[in-house]
Amino acid sequence: MKRLRHGSIALIAASFVGQAHAADVRRPIKARPSIASWSWNGTYIGAHAGAALGFSDVSDPYGTSLFGDKMRTPGFLFSAQVGHNWQASGSNWVWGLEADLSGLDAEGTGTCFAPNGLITSSNCRARPDFIGTFTGRLGLATGPNGHSLFYAKGGAAVEHNHFDTTTNYGFGVFPITTTGASPTKWGWTIGAGVEQAMSPAWSVKLEYDYLDFANASLTTPASFSTTPAGIATAIPSADARVRQDTHEVMIGLNYKLGTDPWSNWGLPVSAMPVKAPPRLVLGWTVETGGRYWYSSGRFQKDLPATDTSSTNLISRLIYNDLAAHSGELFARVDSPWNIFLKGFVGLGRMTGGRMNDEDWGLTTAAPFTGYSNTLSNLSSNNLNYATIDAGFDVLHGPGYKIGAFVGYNHIYEQYAATDCSQTASPSAGICTPQITDTAVITETDRWNSLRLGLATETWLTQQWKLNGDIAYLPYVKFTGVDNHWLRALVIDESGHGQGVQLEAIVSYYVTPQFSLGVGGRYWAMWTTTGSDAFNGSPTDRTDTYRYERYGLLLQAAYKFE
Repeated sequence: MKRLRHGSIALIAASFVGQAHAADVRRPIKARPSIASWSWNGTYIGAHAGAALGFSDVSDPYGTSLFGDKMRTPGFLFSAQVGHNWQASGSNWVWGLEADLSGLDAEGTGTCFAPNGLITSSNCRARPDFIGTFTGRLGLATGPNGHSLFYAKGGAAVEHNHFDTTTNYGFGVFPITTTGASPTKWGWTIGAGVEQAMSPAWSVKLEYDYLDFANASLTTPASFSTTPAGIATAIPSADARVRQDTHEVMIGLNYKLGTDPWSNWGLPVSAMPVKAPPRLVLGWTVETGGRYWYSSGRFQKDLPATDTSSTNLISRLIYNDLAAHSGELFARVDSPWNIFLKGFVGLGRMTGGRMNDEDWGLTTAAPFTGYSNTLSNLSSNNLNYATIDAGFDVLHGPGYKIGAFVGYNHIYEQYAATDCSQTASPSAGICTPQITDTAVITETDRWNSLRLGLATETWLTQQWKLNGDIAYLPYVKFTGVDNHWLRALVIDESGHGQGVQLEAIVSYYVTPQFSLGVGGRYWAMWTTTGSDAFNGSPTDRTDTYRYERYGLLLQAAYKFE
């Protein structure tokens, strides 16, 4: 009877320990699978979300362009997929077929058809709205019981895109024309990823894909060339081509059909003999540490000529190659009730960059300048940011958890230029002669965003863990101040829009508490409505503001339980 009583106590204690594991992702010491014959064989369905960065390169039928001819289309993608895996008995090799279809919220603009400063060039815009792939996969199952799958994939891809080109501001005299196309183009894709079986029914994956598509045809809008004396020459429409490719990173969740969705691998059990009664674990954990983020960034604003069009531009400023070094502190707190709180705060410094300031139709009388472009180098300035999220682990078990969260993100950046040189239309006289060691322009920006997303954690082996985080930003608020020091002009800027933020980190646990990790992060935000005020006087136009930052993360963390 005494032995029976002691055995009952041990069983009850073990059940509490198992419940604590459901609230806290712990290192799987040794698993006792409930389905010993499990393999990757079978048909699955799933969904994924992620970030996409597309490029659309436009050929110039009028000659080699001074600047532009490329549109960046960062955006958020959301998708569904279906596939089937085959794994021979006793083999670690897994091969399969998969098809997916992704919707895209993405848009980008750029200058096109600018072979010189006399021609009034165009504003080109790309708006991809869906991408699909049909691929084969080949993977190697590894880790405890072969539950980790490292795979490569390749096959066919398809994309639907919208292109339009609009002649920019023509001194308020010459006509503005627009052309467009909406092609669906096929191409190819290649990618790689890692997928972790969290239970017999569910698996989570992190994947990167590169997609390349066939060229699309595009007709340029009619334009004109003006001599310095003001004589205008019509430039007829011509045929152009658009080359398209896309990079995408996604986090996905798959369900294996015909498998009990509530099944699990069984409770983890220690390989060491138990010499004392098990201690009840309440499930509270805190993981905290520091990160170094080496990143690059980009900021672009489009200023239309009138309030009746957002694509007929009078000016565009592009801040590019905004390299930065930053350090941050982060923490995640998990509770016994599957509720978690996480966040980070970072301080950094941008080491430089460059700015192109484009203008169209600078004067309404001779001498005319169809297109002007100036180049400035940027000095070091501040980069500050912070994020906080609160969420609930929807799926959880020994060695994994997937949670939904809502959160807030804040970004502060400042760029300053102290020189300026003319790269198109020297007769415009904006930076002719060249300006050096003089304050030219300062841009100070703040982005505040609402985050809705998913956070995943899963152990790949007993010492390697994968963390992934994807957030859609349904509401983004932008405010900025643009100081044109040489013109005594202050422009107050504001706008609202959307965005996407994604990061993934692979960590190696040196000890059960201390880990080192490496990963990447990508942020993209853009406005759908925007406005500005010149020295306090509002304008009636709809500006567009776009922001990106991306780079490498290095992490050191310590876990308290």
